[in-house]
Amino acid sequence: MTLSQLRAFVTVAGTGSVRQAAARLVVSQPAVSAALSALQQDLGVPLVARQGRGLVLTPAGEVFARYARQVLGLVEEARVAAAGQLHPERGRVRLAAVTTAGEHVLPPFLADFRSRFPEAEVELEVGNRNRVWELLGFREVDLAIGGRPPGDGRFSTLATRANPLVIVAPTGQRGDGEPVQAVSPHEVSLAELTTQVWLVREPGSGTRSTAEELFEDLGIAPPTLTLGSNGAIRESVRAGLGVTLISRDAVARELSRGVLEEWRYPALPLQRRWHAVGLAGEDLTPTAALFLAGLVDGFDDDIAERFSPTAVASP
Repeated sequence: MTLSQLRAFVTVAGTGSVRQAAARLVVSQPAVSAALSALQQDLGVPLVARQGRGLVLTPAGEVFARYARQVLGLVEEARVAAAGQLHPERGRVRLAAVTTAGEHVLPPFLADFRSRFPEAEVELEVGNRNRVWELLGFREVDLAIGGRPPGDGRFSTLATRANPLVIVAPTGQRGDGEPVQAVSPHEVSLAELTTQVWLVREPGSGTRSTAEELFEDLGIAPPTLTLGSNGAIRESVRAGLGVTLISRDAVARELSRGVLEEWRYPALPLQRRWHAVGLAGEDLTPTAALFLAGLVDGFDDDIAERFSPTAVASP
């Protein structure tokens, strides 16, 4: 059993295709097929089965894939840690962030980090909360930024930052199309919240889950429209398609310019926090630790709100 065989198998498991796996690994299709056959022969069990034109995992393959991803993640983590041990400022940090954090919270921190350590390499994958915790759980990233992590004991919150969730709606526009100046939050009634169309993110998004919890808490069942990104939701709110519950970080510019207005209701905004998360009971790689220090202390005074360190693991 070799690392090349494990990589071929994990890539086939993720793509369902030898052809796509070969393209992703930049090798020939026969090389992927040979690696897969050798691995199955070594284990003595079938890992994949043909289904139509593609491949699916057998029950044994499902089990083995979880271990294989962890092995590959641990090997890459070891490589990153060893490379950064002597000179962390020249090492690599692997990050994952939920969409809002990746698009609106992390960029100034990334710029801050890169200006201080220009030789450091940064990898960032942005996805929904399920994808982010999956990547961290399989050791495919060193540090994750998102909402509260799953409380299954695998993860530990290392630092937090305020993340208020607000309801936003379109504001009036001047006749020339220019936005009005920032307006004060608008108090609304439960009836107004009930009759609005709510724009929500796709299933698997943390904000989507929180919006659904809010509906349940308020005892309302408003009509909804699902959109796949914060950008699409912001523009749709501006166009008058409805209202949304969203991180204030994602609409700070629009609120300050008066393009959108904040709606208030008792218990709103929802007070949530961003979490910088690592694996429970384990040290960060040297360069990831350097990046975490930048989230907390930093070097650029222009970043208004930084993360606060915490020594308390997530429940």
